[in-house]
Amino acid sequence: MAGTERIVGGQLLAKTLKAAGVKQAFALHGGHLEALLKGCVEEGITLTDFRHEASAGHAADAYARVTGELGVCIVTAGPGFTNAVTAIANAKLDSSPVLFIVGAPPLREVETNPLQGGIDQIAIARPAAKWSLSIPATERIADLTAMAIRKAMTGTRGPVLLELPIDVLHMSVPADRATPPAGVNVRPRPAPCPSETAQLADMLLAAKRPVIIAGTEAANSETAAAVRDLVATLPIPVFAKGLATGLLPDGHACNGGAAGNLAMLPMIGVDVPDLVILLGGKMGLLLGGRSGAIVPHTAKLVHIHSDAGEIGRIRDVDLAIAAYSDTSIAALKAELAGRAPEGLEAWRAQAVSANGLFAASFAGTEPETGKGIHPFHAALAVTEAAGPDAFYVFDGGEAASWAGAVARSNKPASFLSHGYLGCLGIGQGFAIGAQLSDPKRRVVHLTGDGAMGFNLPELDTMVRHKLPIVNIVLNNEVWGMSIHGQQIMFGGNYSVISKIPGTHYADIARAFGCLSERVTKFEDIAPAMKRALDHDGPSFIEIMTDADVVHPVTESMLGQVAPDSQDVMIPYYENIPVDRD
Repeated sequence: MAGTERIVGGQLLAKTLKAAGVKQAFALHGGHLEALLKGCVEEGITLTDFRHEASAGHAADAYARVTGELGVCIVTAGPGFTNAVTAIANAKLDSSPVLFIVGAPPLREVETNPLQGGIDQIAIARPAAKWSLSIPATERIADLTAMAIRKAMTGTRGPVLLELPIDVLHMSVPADRATPPAGVNVRPRPAPCPSETAQLADMLLAAKRPVIIAGTEAANSETAAAVRDLVATLPIPVFAKGLATGLLPDGHACNGGAAGNLAMLPMIGVDVPDLVILLGGKMGLLLGGRSGAIVPHTAKLVHIHSDAGEIGRIRDVDLAIAAYSDTSIAALKAELAGRAPEGLEAWRAQAVSANGLFAASFAGTEPETGKGIHPFHAALAVTEAAGPDAFYVFDGGEAASWAGAVARSNKPASFLSHGYLGCLGIGQGFAIGAQLSDPKRRVVHLTGDGAMGFNLPELDTMVRHKLPIVNIVLNNEVWGMSIHGQQIMFGGNYSVISKIPGTHYADIARAFGCLSERVTKFEDIAPAMKRALDHDGPSFIEIMTDADVVHPVTESMLGQVAPDSQDVMIPYYENIPVDRD
């Protein structure tokens, strides 16, 4: 560019995003952002606008999770930023690479009680984000944005936040004074060292009952290809956490289903694993916490994760590999050179036999209970109609658990649901982000009536942008996990602020412009799903379910206290032991 040419801050930022390969951003309008919004239009970056900043953030998060690319969320200052904090925290706990760009009042008006000022946005964001920074000068926009993108996309990925004061964003500088966006596409792929790979191969060959448990960092096409190549000669059972579901296609002989199926093996007389390879996942609640139910205390543990600080959480490991999942599996395959432990095929058959036991336990129940449709049968009918090639978004408490247990997938990064924040209300935003990541795939958003209420206006977003998302609400007119937990703790007639009767969600969805219907009979679910899947815009099915049916996960998360025990039951966490005198 000529030295006399000037460039506006918003243009600099938009050009940097384009240089990083950004094609899609999720936003809600605010005057602080006008220069950037104009720059995005000029650079060909698609802007999808929302009705609430939290949903915009969740959509950018979902886009990042399913594509592996940078998600971008653009929101205004003050309440726009504070509304997005939940989405930032949700992305942080699940290591999702999202760039949050937030506006701010002018630097020259600091401490004047300006509009949407008076709070330290960076101080608020810092503990919720991987990294956050306020850009101090227009000429520094490009290189500091590039730094933010590198931090989001490398190592253990996560959300980053850039604050752009309105004067910094709207001012112009001579083009030759603007710093270049250096290193905007840096993407290293760490691999294990040869000694680690050799030790892993030795441990695997010595094991009698090895398994792989795949987590979030394994939920990508590169790792799927590596794992599928590995099991072609090494029939090791593979289990998955949430987003990694579909790493092996539905029906594959080595597909053991959800990681929680490992906890069922002792119930059917099968020995627990003696070696667990935790591939790209974290130890914590979603792997049974400190209980040893999923990762047995007696098993040797190999933990492969990009963040070395995660390795050794909760329990010791026998081999730590700070690397990416795909490079580690490819290195293991080369090291094994076709070798496999003796008897592995027989163990594989035993280990995967727990897959489907949950569904089988409800197969003999009636689809209708007299008080509504059984939620298991409702979720099963929905997911069977959508099939294993859809995107699934599961929101709510028990609703997400019913659906997650029966849905099938042929590709990783196709199941989007709650992570360690346990954040309700993600559904609409996640569904929109998933749909825009791949417009040709159908998205099925299944939620409970409680979670549906958080961001109902995003149905308007789906209609305005003509997104063919199938929205399903299992309406039992209660906060299911809440009231069931209360009644387990305090008796069957007890409830406090856990009933939400009377809302007709199908009418609300119809008013927003969705193809909408309410279903009260099980036999009507499949035809309703066909109409929804045939529709070329957003659809909505409200299924009335029985509030008295308790999901087993609710009982397991509360834990059990023996009748003669004085231990204190703590919902969702470990119970507090009380010593007797």
